[in-house]
Amino acid sequence: MDISLQTHRSYVDRPISRLPTPAFVLSRPIIESNIKRLLNDVSQLGISFRPHVKTLKSIEVTRMMLEGGKHRKIVASTVCEIEGALPLVTEGVLDECLYGMPITGSVLPRLVKIGRSVKILLMIDNEQQVEILERFSLENPGLGIWDVFIKVDVGSHRAGLMNSSPRLRRLIERAESSFAVSIYGFYCHAGHSYGCRDRESVDAVLQSELDGVLAASQMVPSTDRSFVLSIGSTPAAHAIKAIKDRILKRCIIELHAGNFPALDLQQVCTGLVSRADQAARILTDVCSVYPERNEALVNAGAIALSRETSSIPGFGQVVEQPDWHVVRLSQEHGILGLPSDGQPVSEGKQNVGDVFRVGQRVSLYCQHVCITAAAFHVYYVVDENDIVRDTWIPWKGW
Repeated sequence: MDISLQTHRSYVDRPISRLPTPAFVLSRPIIESNIKRLLNDVSQLGISFRPHVKTLKSIEVTRMMLEGGKHRKIVASTVCEIEGALPLVTEGVLDECLYGMPITGSVLPRLVKIGRSVKILLMIDNEQQVEILERFSLENPGLGIWDVFIKVDVGSHRAGLMNSSPRLRRLIERAESSFAVSIYGFYCHAGHSYGCRDRESVDAVLQSELDGVLAASQMVPSTDRSFVLSIGSTPAAHAIKAIKDRILKRCIIELHAGNFPALDLQQVCTGLVSRADQAARILTDVCSVYPERNEALVNAGAIALSRETSSIPGFGQVVEQPDWHVVRLSQEHGILGLPSDGQPVSEGKQNVGDVFRVGQRVSLYCQHVCITAAAFHVYYVVDENDIVRDTWIPWKGW
């Protein structure tokens, strides 16, 4: 068992210098600011919002994203996340959960059980999934009809069907004729927006998302129904005002995003957020210094940081010394060094012995906070003075 699960509350009201390392540290003021900024944009546009709970998998952050019940639905990547959010149903702030993976039969019994407490929506992108749901309904009479999103691939090539694929039209026709499912809406996630480097390119991806789900909805045989068109990612969410002139009266535009409360180096690379907007840091110790190779060793490796990368060099960046990055990783070892891309280094910061010493505490910004956060059993929540004010226990598992 992670020792932090036994001791975490003992660090409340203490500075982060007292924490065991590696530790996952969250700035509550920054989280609140990030959430407020996005929710203000949603409010100004008058669109629907479905936060994704996959990043900071906790009841506290999910409650903030729902804005006290103003927004009453979530999307989750795991059944565990939906189960973890159920106390918010009891609080009266959560009504609806979308299981965001294309559905398989193995999770249906758990989702049926959860569905006794909260409305469950499913995701489909294959006719065989409709067959699974029909077979399950026949084996379990009285379940009712499953509301489903059809997943549209707008370029990320992860899940979903492209509008150019004849399989999409066949899936829509199959769902429309099924006794087990009803099309609730069309959903896309432009994961490739993470590769954008300016607002103009993110705007273009966002427009392509809206075009994609709108075109898919128009494949439904003549109907007077209104569909939910769910679009978004954290980069797209930060550019959501770009679709202001395209809000459609006959469709419900829904934004989904998950990374935005915390942010990370990958998001900084898009040019839509700043380095200071990152709420998450990994607190670590300098374990050794190697002047002969101009490197230092910290006790945060691939498990604590992940092997994600971006156009910012390395696997993490030293918060206090941004010229220095995590340039190599082993399981529990991280090597701090200067990147080899020829970037200029601040005066007096070129030599490892002038910057780091054994036993020194340093914080690291991570490349992809969704994956980094999943390694930790406790989130240490700090105020603007880096005093621990709370600890949050994330949902673990699947």
